[in-house]
Amino acid sequence: MIDQGVIVLGVPIPSSSPLFLSIVALHVVAGLVCVFAGIVAMFSIKGPGRHPSAGAGYFWSLLVACLTMAALSMLRWPEDTHLFVLGILSFGAGVIGRMARRRHSPGLLPVHVTAMAVSYIVLLTAFYVDNGPHLPLWRSLPTLALWLLPSLVGFPVLAWTLRRHPLLRRSRALP
Repeated sequence: MIDQGVIVLGVPIPSSSPLFLSIVALHVVAGLVCVFAGIVAMFSIKGPGRHPSAGAGYFWSLLVACLTMAALSMLRWPEDTHLFVLGILSFGAGVIGRMARRRHSPGLLPVHVTAMAVSYIVLLTAFYVDNGPHLPLWRSLPTLALWLLPSLVGFPVLAWTLRRHPLLRRSRALP
């Protein structure tokens, strides 16, 4: 018997297996926490308090999203190979960003900012590539746009931040 899957909020889920649906549910929650924690970290005042708390929330929920992505990819291999690669890239960038910041070296601040931004951009890319064809605005876009739009928006913002943010300007001025 072939599993026809289910549709949830207009998004097709390729399996109706309780195990698969449980992993998807955990993956969705972790992904949503990533998106909102990332936004909070980006727009918070940098320093002790909200920014590192949101950053930790982003990192640990990214770990859960990556682990659930790996499980889902293995259950649907090779159809989801591209999502597996995107998940590994996003988590890898997140690990680099976290390690750069935990070393408390001002010279590593641009590495932290760049890696965390790349992690977030790749996270959004994976979401749109997988779900965009089923979302109202995104479904009218060509597939290439789903792959490129997060980068076309995110990388100019990252470049501006690296050039203009006061903490990054200050870190460049240190000997």
